[in-house]
Amino acid sequence: MTLAVDLAGRVALVTGGARGIGRGITEVLVDAGATVVTCGRSDVDDPVPGSEHRTCDVRDPEAVAALVAGIVERHGRLDVLVNNAGGAPYALAADSSPRLDDKILGLNLSSVLTVSKAANAVMQRQPEGGAIVSISSVSALRPSPGTASYGAAKAGADSLTRSLAVEWGPRVRINSIDVGLVRTEQTADHYGDDETVAAVEATIPLGRMARPAEVGRVVAFLASDLASYVSGATVACHGGGEPPVFLHVVTKEQRQ
Repeated sequence: MTLAVDLAGRVALVTGGARGIGRGITEVLVDAGATVVTCGRSDVDDPVPGSEHRTCDVRDPEAVAALVAGIVERHGRLDVLVNNAGGAPYALAADSSPRLDDKILGLNLSSVLTVSKAANAVMQRQPEGGAIVSISSVSALRPSPGTASYGAAKAGADSLTRSLAVEWGPRVRINSIDVGLVRTEQTADHYGDDETVAAVEATIPLGRMARPAEVGRVVAFLASDLASYVSGATVACHGGGEPPVFLHVVTKEQRQ
């Protein structure tokens, strides 16, 4: 028996799917045969070949409802939702404004529920149901200094995954992925020059940051029939995680 991810005939929505990790996810889903619609707050000049792009603020329930309705009107169905839109600037909790906190929580948590609810309403009417995958973060699992609201939101998204899997099964499967460090066009902005990035990568057990497509392959698996009995799960995609800092200190001293 040959195992392969086949998403031919399926329609997928990837929020924030034209840039960064989302672009890698979109490319993999297109390669797997899916019809993919991406969305973002602004238009893009270079959508992923084979995909369609729509403008939508995923924090706005009315805009999301219109987006999903438009997808169904054009393609007749919605089989896969990938909640990828997210992110946060560095800001210590004591210094961040209430408005910034609300924006971060809205983008990384509230929007996940908003878009998922709109997608679920469609999927529940389909004989084949559907699959929802939320892109979470290792920040959900450990302290997230400088992005405390983001870490809390991602922990909430993982919790939401478990609850929705119970409420919306058996028709719809819901899973999340706790993603570690990923090389994108914004890597230098976050981590500095090549030397600094190399030093950061040396702390990862697999020795490097992930490529966006590697996250995309996990998404494609969870969206496919190969994961037909996987729901309510949080899958780690972090290259082995983040070893305790004291291990680096001890190892350095042992080398001296």
